[in-house]
Amino acid sequence: MVKLQSDVSVELVKHSASDSDVLWAARVSTAGEQSLEEVHKDPEKSKGLINFLMRDRHGSPFEHNSMTFFISAPIFVFREFHRHRVWSYNEESGRYRELQPVFYVPGPDRQLVQQGRPGKYEFVDGTPEQHALVSETMEESYRASYAAYQKMLDAGIAREVARAVLPVGLFSSMYATCNARALMHFLSLRTKDERATVPSFPQREIEMVGEKMEALWAGLMPLTHAAFNANGRVAP
Repeated sequence: MVKLQSDVSVELVKHSASDSDVLWAARVSTAGEQSLEEVHKDPEKSKGLINFLMRDRHGSPFEHNSMTFFISAPIFVFREFHRHRVWSYNEESGRYRELQPVFYVPGPDRQLVQQGRPGKYEFVDGTPEQHALVSETMEESYRASYAAYQKMLDAGIAREVARAVLPVGLFSSMYATCNARALMHFLSLRTKDERATVPSFPQREIEMVGEKMEALWAGLMPLTHAAFNANGRVAP
């Protein structure tokens, strides 16, 4: 049974990430090793230091932390994700397991129509008829491709061969690990925000992933997240 889905999912499965990691790393150059009490004894000073590091783009103190996310999204999202090379990835494999029939269809709020020339275009809402066409056409294509996939598997064809008929709208899953500096670079490119100094024009589906990751990260490192926003959402 083919399942159609319009949302993505992001789960923070483990982390070692806090604003303290940034402060420790930054202060070692002038104060050597410090205790947790020393790091936090002046909250306003800590906030100011993180803002200074972000503003003047001293990036390495933001690398001494780690976050691992479990992400479920269409394959075409992961192909964009893998452009970010500082991350570590492990994705489910169609060579070793039978892929499940979960496919992406745009939700009713997804803008469908592109207007303008390359480099200077915008997306606008589609008509109800266009939304219906997209949903019906995608579902028809997904059902046919997954039936072809199952037909080959039933005939004894290897999974790594049979998967070639499946489209990029198929959902996949992966673990993705990064540090805060890498995540900020990702967010600066893959989310659209009015506070950004440099505008970005991400595909909506990868932006959906970015928004969920950012919300989780903001809870772990609120001072760093605030400084990122206050300084134009530019990665240090």
